[in-house]
Amino acid sequence: MKKVTFYSYPKCSTCRKASKWLDQNNIKYQLIDIVKETPSKKFLELALIQFSLDIKKIFNTRGKNFKSININLHDLPKEKIVEILSNDGKLIKRPFLVINESKLILGFNESEYTANFK
Repeated sequence: MKKVTFYSYPKCSTCRKASKWLDQNNIKYQLIDIVKETPSKKFLELALIQFSLDIKKIFNTRGKNFKSININLHDLPKEKIVEILSNDGKLIKRPFLVINESKLILGFNESEYTANFK
């Protein structure tokens, strides 16, 4: 059985769609409020590796918190990006789903969820 950690924001409609999909498919998961408890540095570093070709995919670029920081992500060292994300869960693309502590799915795409759980 897969160990699933689901970082979510209760007011996020995409997060609600993703959790509904997980529930309908009888997938057990640990639910964590991403604003109250950001993903561990280990998971954020994993995100940087997995999305190294487009680091912006890790960020919630449509949120006002991201728009207010006004930084060039490509000029920052990885440690600084992890620090920025650790300090503000609203900057992180959500939902932030961790499978077996080694694979991440950011956002909700039903076909991607299906491919990883069926």
